[in-house]
Amino acid sequence: MNGRTEEGAPISPLLANIYLHYVFDLWVEKWRRGAKGNVVVVRYADDLVLGFQYKSDAQRFRRELRERLEGFGLELHPTKTRLVRFGRYASQDRAERGKGKPETFDFLGFTHFCGKSRRGRFLLMRWVSKVRMRATLKVLRRRILKRRHQPVPVQGAWLRSVIRGYFGYYAVPTSFERLAEFRKEVIRAWYRALRRRSQRTRLTWERMKILVERWIPPARILHPWPDERFDARTRGRSPVR
Repeated sequence: MNGRTEEGAPISPLLANIYLHYVFDLWVEKWRRGAKGNVVVVRYADDLVLGFQYKSDAQRFRRELRERLEGFGLELHPTKTRLVRFGRYASQDRAERGKGKPETFDFLGFTHFCGKSRRGRFLLMRWVSKVRMRATLKVLRRRILKRRHQPVPVQGAWLRSVIRGYFGYYAVPTSFERLAEFRKEVIRAWYRALRRRSQRTRLTWERMKILVERWIPPARILHPWPDERFDARTRGRSPVR
């Protein structure tokens, strides 16, 4: 028996949560008490995103976290670990220094970047990562092609469940364009696969639209903004503490 698990194995996230609870979670809770400004920590298994009010805190944390992990035989990913100027003042700061738009970062399948609302206020934008979406479509096209000889209702029911599952995770505010793009590519892949069932196919786009309306869910945002989701109130409309 060795101390390693295969990447993507079901046990891997569980072991990461147990191990990092002691290596990281308890340690970072103590560390943040000595920070100069606010510190926000988001961790899912071994993927981390941290927000710091001051750059000096971020630099010191990265240095001390590296030392902390080395003590347990762990290390930070050399290419994924980086400091990014992000937030409502990032655009102005980078523009003054002639560095263009703020950097983006990927986390849990989403690309996060700085944007603006219709009123011109800062807005955290999240799109489905292009790399993740391309990988998903590549696998899905192959599976659609393999299923092309199944009855159309069977294929349609399967595709509907796949797209609903995809939207159930990725349909967050500001992501509508990517959701619509994903849906469009799935429809194209299904259309091409159905036309390959026979050399004498009579399937046209007009007939395909009927199948799409029957089986393919429309792209729409399913999840509210975090401040709406966690704005729990009692019957008296007072906020829950």
